Amino acid sequence: MTIKEVKQEEYNPYYSTYMNKVPKDYKLIEAYELGLTHVVAFFRGIPEDKLRYCYAEDKWSIKEVFQHIIDTERVFIYRCFRISRHDTTPLAGFDQNDYIKPSRSHKKTLELLIEEYQSVRNHSITFLKSLSDDDLKFIGNANGSPISARAAAFSVIGHEIHHIDILKDRYLT
Repeated sequence: MTIKEVKQEEYNPYYSTYMNKVPKDYKLIEAYELGLTHVVAFFRGIPEDKLRYCYAEDKWSIKEVFQHIIDTERVFIYRCFRISRHDTTPLAGFDQNDYIKPSRSHKKTLELLIEEYQSVRNHSITFLKSLSDDDLKFIGNANGSPISARAAAFSVIGHEIHHIDILKDRYLT
């Protein structure tokens, strides 16, 4: 299954920013496996003295962005899980800013953040491999909008690409 198969009515237009970042020929599991390799290599390539850098006073640091990528994957894979199990209970949204301070990302080493990311990603891959196409196509409701399990899963990939692009453009130039 590729992103080309996901219809626009399967997700809120807000997520188009992320969905449009996913290369059209990437298969779902392949995208998760490639992301695992690329994201770890990307963050390992950042000098230690840059990890607390913020490009503006009200912006997150590089470590906080990494933690945000991890936390967002947790939330969206949970949504994917619930929806793929044909759960029609509306799922709550989350305020990403509320998650940063209690995550204490600045107290974590880069290696711990990488370990956390790898653990979450490996869990996601194993879970996604267990789903049928019909389960992935099932549409539930999250944050007041329809979303399919596969749209929730592909959002994770586009979201991390989006944030790595921002890191390259605004933090590491």
